[in-house]
Amino acid sequence: MMQTGLAESLNDLFTSVSTMIKGELQGTNNLLELLEKMNVRVAEEYKGFGDVASGLRVFVEQLKSKSGDFDKYVTQIDAIEQQVTEFEAVISMLDRYVSMLESKVQSVYKLPPP
Repeated sequence: MMQTGLAESLNDLFTSVSTMIKGELQGTNNLLELLEKMNVRVAEEYKGFGDVASGLRVFVEQLKSKSGDFDKYVTQIDAIEQQVTEFEAVISMLDRYVSMLESKVQSVYKLPPP
């Protein structure tokens, strides 16, 4: 009878240990499934980043191309600005010359200044 009680206790012990191990294995399995789902989600996210990066690369190349086109216009604008500056200097000289001529004409005719 004592052996029967001992056998039952051992059987209960093994059953409890077996249940505990199954629970731990199930918990580990659940964690692994969660980790797999997270990996799939992260992979999808990074794939999206790759698509965005690829699109940005194309966009940057287009901007570089357009920027090259603008460089020629910027050079032309700089040349025009230089010409305008030179033209303003010539106009200033002519204005001073005309003022001097007016003074000479007035002094010759002794006209009162305007």
